[in-house]
Amino acid sequence: MEPPALTRQVPLRFKRHNFQALCYDSVGCTVVYNGHQQARQPDGKASPPKPADDNGNAWGSTELGIRNFPGPAEVRWTSKDGATHEASVDIGRIFRDELVWHAVPREKMTDFHAGPVAGAPDMYLEVDDRTISVYTAMFIPTRDEQIPGNKDSNFRKDIFLVWRRTY
Repeated sequence: MEPPALTRQVPLRFKRHNFQALCYDSVGCTVVYNGHQQARQPDGKASPPKPADDNGNAWGSTELGIRNFPGPAEVRWTSKDGATHEASVDIGRIFRDELVWHAVPREKMTDFHAGPVAGAPDMYLEVDDRTISVYTAMFIPTRDEQIPGNKDSNFRKDIFLVWRRTY
């Protein structure tokens, strides 16, 4: 998948990132990343289906400030059909250019960073039945309110699908 055009037109780089793993419609889902258990369901325990209205707005990283890049995320789970799966998801390869994916024109951004590094984007690894998806989002302050009349809405945090594989 390719980032939005503004990602390359207004390049923001990162040297650290945040991470969260989510498991839906699976059994015994475990995700290990950066040497830590990021998600763990007991063997035989099923996770609920992904909520129909889940647009990622309630997601929040569980591990912050991870230096780029530890080894791949190691994922093990059983899909709804009873098949067992193991996958190694190389977050470093997915984000090898260390660019923050965004869709905010430079003239709409405030000056929120100094130097070549913008901050730490959130990365989400989602297991949903037979599919693993990786998403990213970054808090980008804006000059204008994104919700007119809401003085606390001077930012964008768009969520982008960056990688997906069905097993």
